[in-house]
Amino acid sequence: MMTDAEPIDVLLVEDDPGDELMTREAFADNKIGNTLHVVRDGEEALDFLYRRGAHTEAPRPGLILLDLNLPKYDGREVLRQIKSDSDLNHIPVVVLTTSAAEEDILRSYKLHANAYVTKPVDLDQFIAAVQQIDEFFVQVVRLPHS
Repeated sequence: MMTDAEPIDVLLVEDDPGDELMTREAFADNKIGNTLHVVRDGEEALDFLYRRGAHTEAPRPGLILLDLNLPKYDGREVLRQIKSDSDLNHIPVVVLTTSAAEEDILRSYKLHANAYVTKPVDLDQFIAAVQQIDEFFVQVVRLPHS
């Protein structure tokens, strides 16, 4: 595996504080050095991406980890907006959610999600899943420069 990967900004869109904490732990354990930014609902996610309100200085993320079940705008709406905007649609979006429903998986891919990962309930498995997503999109996949 390549080790000269450039750190990227990762946007986590997650309203569950426990899942946020586990994701932060996975990033801390992974030692890649990516910067994790967290927003807690769909409206704040769009504010971050469009650099509005409190997020006028927000960096353009190189990867978005998106929960589906969010307050204000749900993850499906956020995904639809990202993938229909020519300034944002190149950013890889990984749906990271508790839903294993086939309809959610199919709908997410139809909305052009780059990957769909069901959150493992077990803490160690959750951390391993986030680390694998992080490693894959940073060290394996070629991303466009923002």
